[in-house]
Amino acid sequence: MNQVTEYQDLTFTLNENVTLEKVQYNNRYGITLAAHLYRPKDFDPSVKHPALIIGTPYGGVKEQGAGIYAQEMAQRGFVALAFDESYNGESGGNPRKVSSPDLFSEDFSAGVDFLGTRPFVDRNKIGAIGICGSGAFSLKAAQVDPRIKAVATASMYDMSRTIRNG
Repeated sequence: MNQVTEYQDLTFTLNENVTLEKVQYNNRYGITLAAHLYRPKDFDPSVKHPALIIGTPYGGVKEQGAGIYAQEMAQRGFVALAFDESYNGESGGNPRKVSSPDLFSEDFSAGVDFLGTRPFVDRNKIGAIGICGSGAFSLKAAQVDPRIKAVATASMYDMSRTIRNG
């Protein structure tokens, strides 16, 4: 089956040099997280690869910006996991569209748990990318989860300061 057809929900065109697999795993609160696992097309599963967990912009889903970042990083040799935060997108949790910074940070650690069980992931080379609102969640996760070895963020503004100061 043509991957572009199979993943019609993407807001971008899946690059022919990347493979995409839909995956699910639970966070420590038992919420099932939905994610897309990106790998280079010439991927060798017998080799340990560096990996990244990529969080969405606040209110976004894995088929948007996080997927674009994951695809780009997979083209550069990373195993990349773009996920929907708890209560959002295809991930579980009720009520829907709840905003929980504590849970969203835990969702990054759940991604580390999942990636760490893949035999082709180098457990000592797992990082996180947080886009927009996930920038803060990824930093918080890295503060408490020493398995996250590197963090990069791309955020437009300081959301906390904006809320605090209007």
